Order: sequence, then C-alpha cells, then structure tokens
Amino acid sequence: MDYIKRAEWRIYKELKRRRLKNTAPTIISSNCNGEFIYLDMGLRYMTPTINLSFDMNDYVRFLGNLEWYLSLPVKEYKDSRFDYPCGIIDDVKIRFNHYSSFDEAVCSWERRKTRVQYDNLYILGIDGDGCTEESLRKFDELPYEHKVVFTHIPRPDIKSSFYLRGFEGNDGVGVAIDFKNQFRIRRYLDDFDYISFLNE
Repeated sequence: MDYIKRAEWRIYKELKRRRLKNTAPTIISSNCNGEFIYLDMGLRYMTPTINLSFDMNDYVRFLGNLEWYLSLPVKEYKDSRFDYPCGIIDDVKIRFNHYSSFDEAVCSWERRKTRVQYDNLYILGIDGDGCTEESLRKFDELPYEHKVVFTHIPRPDIKSSFYLRGFEGNDGVGVAIDFKNQFRIRRYLDDFDYISFLNE
C-alpha cells in the first residue's frame, strides 16, 4: 500500500512539473513554503529565502523595500530563544532555522541573492509567525503583481489571501509543508495551485 501511495505521489509531482512553464521564478517566501515548491518541482533556487523564516511583520517590512534590503549585509543577531543562527538586515531579523552556522547561512544568502529576477517575482506569506492585522493589510497593499498570503480562515477582505484549510483551530497557518493525514500523499500547501500561480 505504501508503494502505491509513493508511486502516486511521484506521478502527481511529475504531472505538475509538466504543467509548469515558468521554470526560473524567484519565489520570495516568509518560510520554507517557497523552498518546497522549488524542491517538488526540481527547480534551481532563484532566491535567498531558503532554509529560513521571518516574523511576518519583519517580512512585510522587508518586502516594502526588497532591493534595498538585499543590497545590505546580513549581520549576526543573537537570540537566546533559538538554538540555530539568526541574522539581521538593518531592522529585519531572519531566523536561519536549518543552518548549522551563521557563516554557512550568510554564504548561501549572498550566493542566492545574486540570482533574484526582479521581473519574475512571486511572493508568499502566511497569517502566522506573529502576523498582525496591520501587517496582513500592508501585505495586501504591496505593489507586487504575483503575491499570496495563506490564511487559516477565509479572508475575503484580503484580496491576495488564499484560505489554506486545516489550520482553523490555530491563530494562523501552521506548517503548510506537512503532509495531511489522508490516503493520498499531499501537503497542505498542495491545496494551493502554485503551478497556475507561477505560470501567470
């Protein structure tokens, strides 16, 4: 049975890859959601926002002046709450959740930020990670053509929102890259048609 499920999962991803026309998007994401789109679609990382996460309020500020923030160096930031390295760019803090050292994280950040395609940007956010109502509305007003914020409840008042089912009991969207508890192998993230989103 597990073999059948894994085989169906591989076929499902392959069919999505065949639909994908935009094979070099820059996905700027507040957490690992963007990274797993790259992984599942077998794409090269065209963004520095890999293996890391932002507080959503910092992330919205980062997006408000993206090119300027990416022109600045990342400095080390010590936070006793975390056992992984953290950085700061001016007033924006970054949690390098999946790096063993700050030097490794910065090396990856600096290398990948040179690949950013400002004419092929896709922006992903969530209503979790400390997101306030003010930041949610500021995200909605950001002047990016392709942006989406995943919300744990329907938010028809937020034009860029996509209701990601399964997190209604939380304060915001949880780990969207987790697999659902169902027969077919699917992530919560797969409820969002990111192929159509990237092909726009």
